[in-house]
Amino acid sequence: MTNISNASKSEIEQTSRRDFFRKTAAYSISALTAASVLSPVKVNAEDDPAIMEEQKWGTTFGYPATHNLYGLPSPYEHHVTRRYTKLLSSGNYYASIAMCPIQDLNGIITPNGLFFSRSHGGTAEIDPNEHRLIIHGLLEKPLVLTMEELKKYPSVSRIHFIECPANGGPEWRGPQFPSIQFAKGMMSCAEWTGVYIKDIIKDLGLKKEALWMLAEGVDNSHMGRTIPVDKVMDDAMIVWGQNGEALRAEQGYPIRLLVPGWEGNLSVKWLGRLEFASEPFYAKEETAKYTALKASGKAIQHFYANEVNSIITSPCPDKPWTSLKKGEMVEIEGLAWSGMGSIDGVDISFDGGKNWVEASLKGLVLPKSWTRFSYIYKYEGEALLLASRARDNAGHIQPSVKEERAVMGVESVYHRNAIATWEVTQKGEVNNVQVLS
Repeated sequence: MTNISNASKSEIEQTSRRDFFRKTAAYSISALTAASVLSPVKVNAEDDPAIMEEQKWGTTFGYPATHNLYGLPSPYEHHVTRRYTKLLSSGNYYASIAMCPIQDLNGIITPNGLFFSRSHGGTAEIDPNEHRLIIHGLLEKPLVLTMEELKKYPSVSRIHFIECPANGGPEWRGPQFPSIQFAKGMMSCAEWTGVYIKDIIKDLGLKKEALWMLAEGVDNSHMGRTIPVDKVMDDAMIVWGQNGEALRAEQGYPIRLLVPGWEGNLSVKWLGRLEFASEPFYAKEETAKYTALKASGKAIQHFYANEVNSIITSPCPDKPWTSLKKGEMVEIEGLAWSGMGSIDGVDISFDGGKNWVEASLKGLVLPKSWTRFSYIYKYEGEALLLASRARDNAGHIQPSVKEERAVMGVESVYHRNAIATWEVTQKGEVNNVQVLS
């Protein structure tokens, strides 16, 4: 047998690779032309060092199984994080919000480390062994539960989004952020595990005059919100699990309320008390805040469900089309959601709403959950006004900016669901604009 030196082996391997790519180049080009709907890849692989040369990760051991016992993202994904701004903060970031990078997500499940975070007095760190849930008020049998006792109830897992009612709120008067993350990042979607409240109170003797429930947190802001009993008995949950693990501290560990489809402020974190009463409690967060101010100066209270909405996530200001070439095929992708049901369809406009084409819905379509939509488009380098318009199975259709302003004016902060539009320039740059006509 002839011995071959390491240098000779390397030369033989590279020669073999070159021969392989030369022989398959013609086939690769024809296959790409016939089958691919997206941008073709570089096929002259023999000139690409990333293919022809052995990379360090292919010649050395990787990390052992004992490294990072709680897994971490790749360091090459370091830019995919929550982000914050002073504009939406108390100044010291205790009462603040960190926005989800929706432009970088896949599917409909938000990783726990990227789930948007809103707090009114910082993130509480609570010892679950010392935590109690008090359930009282208009009940025959008030109840105090430890975490261990709470988890003895039959659990369920459901996929739902949570959206801050101020999502997009700074833009009632006009575009404010050259970023989808800041414009629409006050929302996320997860699989939640917990117990329906109706399964806890069914044996506690809920009195007929009990029409409202106060949910209160035990963090230093003692967030309190009032919820109609009809909603409580429908699908409201007490949850302790998120995407297969315990809640993170910033998501209310050890337990939070989940009110599917309704404004995120109702899903009280660090939940410590449920009190049933005959009237609303009119807490600070449902009087001084979280009401919808109309042009008349009057405010709408008890304004709960997040309306049907959508946003194109690719392209967007954070992910422009500047690298595309004329004639390439590209996927337009986005998210749609409704707190009133499931998404029935999404339309795409390339001219600011004058004409519409129907997009495809991708993957799971669930009630009160994110839904992915997609449209394959041939890029020709033309200037576009790119918009999406969602509709749900309850018959609601996302309004234009003009239609929404006709009802609400521009003085509100919450529940903005008007059609969002991206201006795509001839260079592929993407800007946040509003179409008023």
